[in-house]
Amino acid sequence: MITSRITSKAQTTVPKAVREALRVRAGDALAYSIERGRVIVTKAGGAPADDPFAVFDEWNSENDRRAYKDL
Repeated sequence: MITSRITSKAQTTVPKAVREALRVRAGDALAYSIERGRVIVTKAGGAPADDPFAVFDEWNSENDRRAYKDL
């Protein structure tokens, strides 16, 4: 088991083994989810999971942006 301590300011260092497993480095964001009393840590990326339009990219080309810019 990999552990780390929480400081008085509620901060912790992500252990090297975890950083390597998630392929994160300085500046990357982490996402946390709580499931059945456990915290799942993953590398955050892309659009927020609660954005239902994040997967729709049919009208997201440069031509579309030009065509619809004045709407």
